[in-house]
Parts: sequence; structure tokens; C-alpha cells
Amino acid sequence: MPEELFDIYDEQMNPLGTATRSETHAKGYWHRSFHCWLARKEKNRIYVRFQQRHAGKDTFPGYYDITAAGHLAAGETARDAVREIEEELGVAVAFEELLPLGEARMEKTGSAGGVSFIDREVSEVFGYECDVPLSALKLQPEEVAAVYEAELDELLLLFEGKLASVSAKGVALQLENGQPSLVPAAARVSAGRFVPRVSSYYVNVLTGLRSYLLA
Repeated sequence: MPEELFDIYDEQMNPLGTATRSETHAKGYWHRSFHCWLARKEKNRIYVRFQQRHAGKDTFPGYYDITAAGHLAAGETARDAVREIEEELGVAVAFEELLPLGEARMEKTGSAGGVSFIDREVSEVFGYECDVPLSALKLQPEEVAAVYEAELDELLLLFEGKLASVSAKGVALQLENGQPSLVPAAARVSAGRFVPRVSSYYVNVLTGLRSYLLA
């Protein structure tokens, strides 16, 4: 299968053309991605959902992460990338239903499979109010091991460094006779088990979701 192509940019986000995924990460080209955080409101409380990455992922296996996310392939926009929500979680969403939470510019370095990478992304960040029960999600087995939810105000304290951990409940994917099914799951979640990003990213996402959902 041909390797995916990304639109690549310089430091000022001037277009440089396209490059493969591996070349983009090897040379540290800037590229674009899509983030969407799902949340639900219950009376005056907001519960934010986040995924646990599959144990077989080449970067940050088993870590907690954005509810649904993905790179933009060459020529794509965030409107195209909304498909990631349905692919990863089984929830069909129209782009017009998303809540814009701004842009995030992030750089990460590390290694995957013994190969060093430089990941430089500008991400368009969105929220989505989702009342679909966790038990009704259809998780993408190659990508998502589980989806949890925790109370927004507690998560905010977590990423502000005021709590060491919070309780989360959710569903985890398991295989029964080769067929995927969901089982109830619970976890104590610490900030250090989320994919490493500056804490202000998570704080901005959570405050933005709260502003929309409690307006």
C-alpha cells in the first residue's frame, strides 16, 4: 500500500509541497491534524471522553489521548477529517455540529520502532456534544483500546496540577471468539498517562468545552 502523503509547511506555515508520513516525521516538517473532544452534559455537570490508545501503537501505546484525532492527508481540510470520529468511535458527525476550540501548535520528539521522529503539527481543535452511550460506541480495534469519561472540573484540576489523579469510567474493547465486544471499565487517571502535551493545551480544551456546554 502506498504511504500516505501530507501537505508540509515551513515554520511560518508557508506551503512546501507534499511528503510521505515517514519523511514528514523524519525531517520534522510542519503538517496539519484534526482533534475532536467528545463531551456530554448531565444537569450542571460535564463529562469529557478520552480514548486509550491501542497497546500496539508505535507511539505512546496505552496512553490516554484525544477522543478522536488524525492527520490531514494531502489536499484535505478539517471538514474532510471529521470522518475520524466515525472511523475511531462509530459516531457519525456533521462538520457543522462541531464546536471550534481554536488551533494548537505542538512539537514532539521521540522514537517509534527504533526510528527517531520529530512531530511538528498545527492542529485544528474541536469539541462535540455527544449523548451516544459509551456502550453504543464502535471502537476501531487497531487504534482504540478503550474510551473513558471523567468530570470536566476534575480533569481541569488534574491538568492544572491540583489533583494527582481522577476517577474515570468507560468501556474497553475485548475479543470474544475473534469478535470485538465492549465491557465496562474503570481507571484512576493521572496527567502523566496522557500523551505528552503542554498542560495549557488540555486546560484550554476543557475551559472551551465548558464555555460552550454551559452557555
